[in-house]
Amino acid sequence: VSQLPGWSVRPDGSIVIATGNDDALGLYRCTPYNSYGTAGESRPTRVLLKDPPAFTVRPKEEYFQEVGRELVIPCAAHGDPPPSITWVKVGSVGKSSAQVDGNSSLVLHPLIKEQHGVWECTATNQVASVTTATSVHVLGTSPHAVTNVSVLPLLLAANISWEPGFDGGYFQRFSVWYTPLVRYPPRAHHDWVSLSVPVGAQHLLVENLQPDTSYQFSVLAQNKLGSGPFSQIVTSMPRGKGSPPEHRRFPQTLGKVLFPPRASSAFSSGFPVTTVPPEPPAMTVHVFLSPPRALTANETVRGVLLHWDPPARASVALSGYALELRQDKGGWEVLERSIPSTDTQVLVPGLIKDAFYEFRLVAFAGSYISDPSNTVNVSTAGMEVYPSRTQLPELLPQPVLAGVIGGICFLSVAVIFSTMAACIMNRRRA
Repeated sequence: VSQLPGWSVRPDGSIVIATGNDDALGLYRCTPYNSYGTAGESRPTRVLLKDPPAFTVRPKEEYFQEVGRELVIPCAAHGDPPPSITWVKVGSVGKSSAQVDGNSSLVLHPLIKEQHGVWECTATNQVASVTTATSVHVLGTSPHAVTNVSVLPLLLAANISWEPGFDGGYFQRFSVWYTPLVRYPPRAHHDWVSLSVPVGAQHLLVENLQPDTSYQFSVLAQNKLGSGPFSQIVTSMPRGKGSPPEHRRFPQTLGKVLFPPRASSAFSSGFPVTTVPPEPPAMTVHVFLSPPRALTANETVRGVLLHWDPPARASVALSGYALELRQDKGGWEVLERSIPSTDTQVLVPGLIKDAFYEFRLVAFAGSYISDPSNTVNVSTAGMEVYPSRTQLPELLPQPVLAGVIGGICFLSVAVIFSTMAACIMNRRRA
């Protein structure tokens, strides 16, 4: 054995063949012995050479396909014995809805949003297993959730940063949602405030936070087709004056609801410490008129009371505000366009029961119009103060309303003239 290159015998009697080739084929017997002799040979064993799997067809690195259509991804391998081919989506929980055809190709039909991600093709036989991967991008969907949400506590503020998910094939924008945590909330749920993120940014500075108060933060992505899922909730407390810097987060799943689940248990459990994200680069932007700040909504017996702070910067004197509204994710409508510049609150009566509303403000100063303020969300589910048949005032555009009134008047006049003509004809016949 020692005369064959790459062959050796271990102290326990095993033969090691470094490189398998045709020289290793055949029958082998082992004969143990000592100073007293031997009890004979072992039964023979046969050495066979088998080939591990090797891919003959590999999938491409990436595939892009529209949602609802068919996507076929090839994958083939050979070996001795012939390998079996399996497909699995990386990170998936439970059984996948994918199918494999007779050529071992992955068949996704119809393609759905949940099949977006990395897929692995594995070839396995008795010798070994080999794996190759490909990325599937499903186009024409709402965005995917952002990941790696981090919160850097600052002095009465917090810097939120994240990594965007796949945009679904369309331009996506982000909004940061936050709410304070209180031990005894005045209502069964607490409202979330949302702030729009500038285009292209992956971080946002949330200011005017209260000291000694924990806040929950989450990030939402939106494109032309709708909203993606909320990110994980991150809980953090802004720094007060004289407090040391710290960076904490407490993840919790956030579903597609207006009022995410309360996390009062955060007061009794510690927050795990995470890595501090880098500070965003400072940017100097020339702003003529900044948007109204800190828009909030409170329920009253007369309706929803909206309150805000004036813009921080204005090149000329502020001339007024306009209130915009949309219902159930529809289009934005101007609800009130002549709010005085001295006002910082407005009452919105007559909302429909069991509906979802969003409100935002824009400011006017001379010829300048600001960007919209943060959006506040109001759900009238379970609110008894709003009758179900009450409609929003001025929700119809004025031209449409004028056309409806004009049509009614025309029909009324036509009916009157027709009646009079019929009466005259009857008298003449008589």
